[in-house]
Amino acid sequence: MAVPPLPPEHVLLAREKLVLDHFHDEVRQDWDQVLSTFPHPHYELIASMRVHDGDRAVRDYYHETRVAFPDQDHEIIAIRHSHDAVIVEFWLTGTHLGPLGKIPATGGRHRTRMTAYFIFDADENLVTERVYFDQLSILKQVVAGLDRRRPRDLLTLLKVVRGMLAMAGGEPDPRLQAGGQPGTPPAVAE
Repeated sequence: MAVPPLPPEHVLLAREKLVLDHFHDEVRQDWDQVLSTFPHPHYELIASMRVHDGDRAVRDYYHETRVAFPDQDHEIIAIRHSHDAVIVEFWLTGTHLGPLGKIPATGGRHRTRMTAYFIFDADENLVTERVYFDQLSILKQVVAGLDRRRPRDLLTLLKVVRGMLAMAGGEPDPRLQAGGQPGTPPAVAE
């Protein structure tokens, strides 16, 4: 199989600028600016097998994660280019100060290594941000400061476990199992 060539340097630089602006605006929580980087906002979170598709779904995702981690930030480790994507390795950081779904706030901090693929279509539009990370790593870090000998912390830990169990299971988004292009609906079996 032939490997597609990289686009010209000016295209790679334009993609990289868009991605860096996207990261910067996420930290500033300027959602209108972040969403302007997509013609149609689309996030794929591989760890949870969830898709946030469209303006409202992505804004809800931003709201949920910033309630949980209002100081969320990142430290970029490396940026790489492929024929259709900018690949960013980074540390995501934050303090768990609010609920994350059914998981109550713990007050713990995390610093988690992640990789995000910013995928572009043939017209150089950003069509997907696909993020890979280890959910357990985040969870272990945010509960690490709880003192299991203190009744209040033990109760918080119990609520965290209950919240995790309530959020576990469910069917993965079929678009992440289809193996097709980002943002395309899954193939229907006949």
